[in-house]
Amino acid sequence: MKRNRSAPEATIVPILIYEDVSNAIDWLTGAFGFTERLRAEHGGVVVHAQLGFGTGAIIIGRAGGPFRSPRKNEANAYVHVTVENVNAFFERAKQFGGLVIQEPTDMPFGERQCTVRDHGGHRWTFSEHIADVAPEEWGARVKCKSAT
Repeated sequence: MKRNRSAPEATIVPILIYEDVSNAIDWLTGAFGFTERLRAEHGGVVVHAQLGFGTGAIIIGRAGGPFRSPRKNEANAYVHVTVENVNAFFERAKQFGGLVIQEPTDMPFGERQCTVRDHGGHRWTFSEHIADVAPEEWGARVKCKSAT
């Protein structure tokens, strides 16, 4: 596969839309610890940015044109991020004014998770591996060998 220095290296990259991309960069880097990879401006306004987290990435864009904002208080997508310490991420998100959807909770499938809504209306689920649990133990059926 060819490489493009202008594109994130992650295979799957969620694109989130915000009214104010500059503010979203500040919030996501502060509250969740993302790193800013690049930003694009048009007429002095930030219209696009790429943020990294571990080996993953997100793209954020300004509402308008081909991008539309999510409806307030309506989840049309979640972003799932694996972290080493869910409790620390939860506290940090709350300090930045994140709206708590679900406090850190141990799940039957071996994850400790919390969900927070950001200032732009997007829901973020942070997940920490706490146990290695076979999918069949919590009711899932394995469909491909990579899940075992």
